[in-house]
Amino acid sequence: MNKVVMLFCLFFFASSQVFAITINLEQARVLALLNSRSLARYNLAIRDNLLSERIHGYTNLPSFSLGAAAGTNLWTSEGFPQNLSRDSFSAGLSFSVSHTFWNGGRNAILNAINSLNTEISRQDALAEYYAVLNAADSLYYAVLEAAEALEAAESSLATAALSLEIAEIQRESGMISAGAFLQVLAEKASRETIRNQSRRDLAVANLRLMELLGLTQTPVLEPVNFDEYEGLILLLSTSGDNALDHLFTVLWAHVQSRNPSMARAALGSQRSERNVGLASRDYSPTVSASLSTGLFYYTINGGFEPLGRGALSLSVRFPVDFWVTAANVERQRIAREQAALDHLSTISSIDMELRTLILDLVSNAGMILSSRRALDYALMHFDFVLELYRLAGSSPGDLSDAETLVRNSRNQLSRSQFSFLTGLSRIRSIGVFDTDEEITALITSVLEQP
Repeated sequence: MNKVVMLFCLFFFASSQVFAITINLEQARVLALLNSRSLARYNLAIRDNLLSERIHGYTNLPSFSLGAAAGTNLWTSEGFPQNLSRDSFSAGLSFSVSHTFWNGGRNAILNAINSLNTEISRQDALAEYYAVLNAADSLYYAVLEAAEALEAAESSLATAALSLEIAEIQRESGMISAGAFLQVLAEKASRETIRNQSRRDLAVANLRLMELLGLTQTPVLEPVNFDEYEGLILLLSTSGDNALDHLFTVLWAHVQSRNPSMARAALGSQRSERNVGLASRDYSPTVSASLSTGLFYYTINGGFEPLGRGALSLSVRFPVDFWVTAANVERQRIAREQAALDHLSTISSIDMELRTLILDLVSNAGMILSSRRALDYALMHFDFVLELYRLAGSSPGDLSDAETLVRNSRNQLSRSQFSFLTGLSRIRSIGVFDTDEEITALITSVLEQP
């Protein structure tokens, strides 16, 4: 993320608690990342796994211990003494070191497993990072779409009010029947209901966005400049099957090398394979050695006696419960097969998702163009019917149908545009593209190839 944008968001994150602010999409993404508790938890998981690696590294080193002891005799075979004697007091300090020289290679496997756990945590954090970005985009676009739907509902209500004004004039002159006038009243009430529902939808969309961004005041969102996507929309709407197949191939190669879910599934398979090897090491013996010595021994009468005796011991442990080890190995093999199936399922799921997203992009690009034409024709038809209605040449039902066609066309265009942008955001997330411009440039360059 751009550092200037982040600093801007940090400043307005505090000021937004008092004043309403205007933010753009990039700033909304930064605020969502800063406010994400799930992303913070994944970052803590990475730190925890790094500490686990370090702690396990310490277990590969010899174990040192320092001991101290002091005491006196409380009684003897002759009974309890009347007074405790200082002569019976003694104290000592000892030191020991122990180390496992061979445990069947378990340490090396555990080191590899801990490293895989850390990398899996990193991939989880990366996946969550792009999930937060995708959520920010979706909610940002949802607010803009709801705002456009409210604008269309307000326009529809204004038309219904105008229709009622004209109907009242026509009623006074006897140019409209009582039934038709009641229809106009019903249409106006219906448009008020639609307007109120649209207000509610916008309020809910704003609440969801505010919760994601961590704001207490409703932000003012900068609109999206759809002119920046015009060339891409035209390319997608005119692309044939061969071009789309090539686009999938290019994007799939990008996804395979970057997608965190696929990387995590592959790492999970590797970890399961390591766990099988670790369980198999329980068949191996363990060889350990320890060295202990007294640093000094002290009594009242004898004073300090340095060092004292030293002891060296070697131990070898041979497992004999082979049936338990065999069961553990078999269980890890089953887990390995499950991890392999999960890996294949992840690949298949992302493959299908990418293909669907490409088809959705093409479909939405075509619907954007057709919805624009439909809206233009609907507006011209509405103007024609409205003029006839003023001249009593058309009925209130005709005007209502014409206005409904305009509203539906406008809403369809809005849905197509924001669905198109949401699809691009999703492709950016599964492909781990750094910027919107990167994914747009890649798709454009592929589709422009002969």
